[in-house]
Amino acid sequence: MAILYIIAGINHFVMPQFYEKIIPPFLGNKKLINWLSGIAEVILGFLLLIPSYTSMAAWGVIALLIAVYPANIYHFMKGFKKKRMVWVLALRLPLQFLLIWWAYSFT
Repeated sequence: MAILYIIAGINHFVMPQFYEKIIPPFLGNKKLINWLSGIAEVILGFLLLIPSYTSMAAWGVIALLIAVYPANIYHFMKGFKKKRMVWVLALRLPLQFLLIWWAYSFT
């Protein structure tokens, strides 16, 4: 799980355009939001590797997954309108709850 979040966080800086385009416009500064969420994922991923911080980091991951859920909904709606990979985007919505459950198992 830690490696997943570290890699995902790094990917925010490798492919910022992907993440920025799925951030709902009403949230404002897409570059800043992408940067902050990428940093959060990397830090939380590393903290998951430190036993004394694992539980706290898992709660952080849960909070982050809840915070980014609107972006997943926005991405799904955008893909639905353009008829692009709708099934993949739809699958991603319940997957978020599985990731929350997985993180909760570390608390």
